[in-house]
Formats: sequence, structure tokens, C-alpha cells
Amino acid sequence: MYIRDTIAAVSTPPGNGGIGIIRVSGDQAAVVGNTVFTSVSDGGFVSHRFSFGTIRDAATGEKVDEAMAVLMRSPRSYTREDVLELHCHGGWLVVERVLALVLACGVRLADPGEFTRRAFLNGRIDLVQAEAVMDIIASKSEAALQLAQRQREGALSKRIDEVRGCLLKALALVEAYIDFPDDDIGSTDVASITASVESAQSMLSDLLVTFEEGRIIRDGISVLIVGKPNAGKSSLLNRLLNENRAIVTHIPGTTRDIIEETITFEGLAIRFLDTAGIRHTDDLVEQEGINRALEKVPLADLILAVFDGSRRFSQEDQMLMDALAGRKIIAVVNKSDLPQRFSLSDETRFLAVVPITALSGDGVDLLKLTICRQFHHSSATDSREFISLSRARHRDALVSAEGFLHQFSVGLVDRNLELLALDLRGALDSVGAVTGQTATDEVLDLIFSSFCIGK
Repeated sequence: MYIRDTIAAVSTPPGNGGIGIIRVSGDQAAVVGNTVFTSVSDGGFVSHRFSFGTIRDAATGEKVDEAMAVLMRSPRSYTREDVLELHCHGGWLVVERVLALVLACGVRLADPGEFTRRAFLNGRIDLVQAEAVMDIIASKSEAALQLAQRQREGALSKRIDEVRGCLLKALALVEAYIDFPDDDIGSTDVASITASVESAQSMLSDLLVTFEEGRIIRDGISVLIVGKPNAGKSSLLNRLLNENRAIVTHIPGTTRDIIEETITFEGLAIRFLDTAGIRHTDDLVEQEGINRALEKVPLADLILAVFDGSRRFSQEDQMLMDALAGRKIIAVVNKSDLPQRFSLSDETRFLAVVPITALSGDGVDLLKLTICRQFHHSSATDSREFISLSRARHRDALVSAEGFLHQFSVGLVDRNLELLALDLRGALDSVGAVTGQTATDEVLDLIFSSFCIGK
């Protein structure tokens, strides 16, 4: 339930910074501003215009900070309520004191994502646009930022609305014949209903095939680095990152836990995971590291299987290949600067075989390019018209809608109008869940709980 009280929170990241922003939203925003802030011009607030002045403790008169303040009157604000922002110095103690003064005015601390939730509930944005706000904040690459911006601007929402329009047109015709049962549904109207449903199905199919690409753009890809001990996994990670992130020694089994780091290459965020060397061992700690590495195998988007090119294919290499059966793998043959004794009996199981020398960096740029070529994301970065699903919630809702429309197509043979209408309503509810028309409070709670408190 939407309680129209006044809320407040810090909207800048925790810690020390140049500026700290305290945001207030609700009917009492102006009262709060007039209580804690005094403008040097003494002219009061003018909507959407910054004022310079002083923040004081109303109870003691103590000066807390010099600040800028702006009041944005409803409905021309982020939440479509009166919104006050106090811009003070960014030291954590100053920010906390200013927030305490605001809360002392009788407002409450905002829940996570509550400002954006109010923007959604007040009709300023839909649910796709609300989620895109968080995606903009969390973007790890230029492609991810562009995709999130397009969704925030409403590109995906517009396409969803087009699907809903087709379904509503079909449902209106079906319900018209339900309301007038004495009339037999004509062939012209059957054709019109079928055409509308097929248009909706086509748009749903077009959107669903974009999900994997959209997910990769939004989340990046996870690349698991595996191999036997001393094959050069940690050296490869350090070279990929251009820093000494992982410990490298001549002692086998140095890496025990999983090391994760992310880089951006060719506009794509790539999360590398370096793992313990896979081998038979009686060391309980090392064995736990190997188990953790094997647990990550089915979760990775891509696997770099690292082999020592200066040694023959071994039982431990075979153990590795058995563990990776059925996965997307690039074979990385390290130590290519040494005399080569390694050979793969079957290269067809790999997406590519890339020779490198991790110590010098030879071949590492080619490896990066090879990784990126496995994930086609150029359409997102090259075209402003690219529309894509990027969240599993969106995909699941549209898959559900497709299921209802399949039932509709099967039922069209018998022309049971009540069942046909039921299938169309189910599809409409599923599609509406994407943009929020039919989202439940439980779904909204789950979505907005992942936001930061000041957003």
C-alpha cells in the first residue's frame, strides 16, 4: 500500500566526498526545507532554483554547514511529489547530522528504492524504466549503459505496449461476441483476431531472441580459468588484468580460493575467475579449492582451459577435460615460447585454440578478441534502434505470454469464446507484468529492495 508520508535519505554514496545530498520527498518537503535551511537571500524557495544558505539545528540555532538547497514542486520532480534536495559538504559526519535534522522534522527514513518506487506509483515511469535506473547506476560497460539508457527512455516499454495493443484488439472482438451470444462470429472477425494475435506472437518472439544478448550486455560474461597446477592460470589472470592480482610461484597448488576480477574489453564487461589447479591431492584445503572450481563450471558463460605447452598431455589434463564436457571452451596453450610437447587429440570440442605466453603477454590480446567474438553484442553498440530484453523477469513474463497465446491458437479451432478470452487475458496479464500494469506488491517489493536507499 502506498502511504503518502514524507520520506528522506542520503542520495550520495557513503563515505567522504566533495558533496553530500540529502533528498526529501512528500507533502512536508517545503516545511522541512524552511525549518533546517535559511537562504542568504531570505526570499524563500523558488521551484527548481538553487539557493545558497545555512543549515542550522532548529532546536539550538547551531550552524551545521553552508549548503545549497533546491525545492522541486509537484508534479515536476523525480517522484511527482514535492522534492527537496540539500547539497552540503560530503564528510560523512556532516551528512549524518544534516539527515538527523531532517528526520527530526517528523519525516521518516526512506526504504531502499522508495523514491523510484514513488515515481513508478505516481505514473512518472513504468517498471521497466524503474529497473533501468538501477541498471544505469550499475553499468560496467559502455554497451550496458547505452542499453539501460534506451530502456529508461522507454524503447522497450513502447514495444511492450504495441504487443498489448494487439492483444487488447483481439480480446475486444472476442468479448463482443461473448456479450452477444446470439451472433455467430464471422470469418472476417476471426481473421482479424488471428492477425492481431499473430502480430503479438511475432513481436514476442522477436523480443525473446534478444534476451541472451541483452543479458550479456547488462551483466557481462563470466569466464572461468581452469587448468592443472602450474599451467599458468594465475599468470594469465595477471596479464589479462595488467596487474599482479594473483600470487604466482613455482609451487603447485598456490591458488586455493577463487579470485574474481572484471575488465572491459571491446565494450563488453568480462568477469574472470581464477581457480585452484585441478589434480588429485590429499591436501584438504586444496581439495576444497578444487571442489569450488568444479562447482563454478556449469555457471560460467565461457571456460578458458589452460594447458602447459611445454609438457605432454597428462592424466590431470584428461581429468580436466572430463570435468568440462559439454561446456563452451577455449583452449589456451601457455608457454608457447618454449619447445612444444603438448598436442590435443581432438580440437573440435573447443571453440578455438589460442597459443599464448602469459609471462610476456604474447597472444593475450588475441585471446581477448577470441573471447569477445563468442558473444555477438555489436548490434547493441552500433544501433540506437536496438531493443533488447536484459532481465530474466522480463523474459519469464513474455515466455508465459507465449504459452497463453499457444493455448489460444489451439483453442481457436473449437471457438469456445470464454476459453479464448481467458487465454488472451492471461497473455495480457503476463505482458503487463513487464511494465508493471499487473505486477503484484510482492514483485514490487522484490524489485525495489535491490535499490540503494537514496534512489
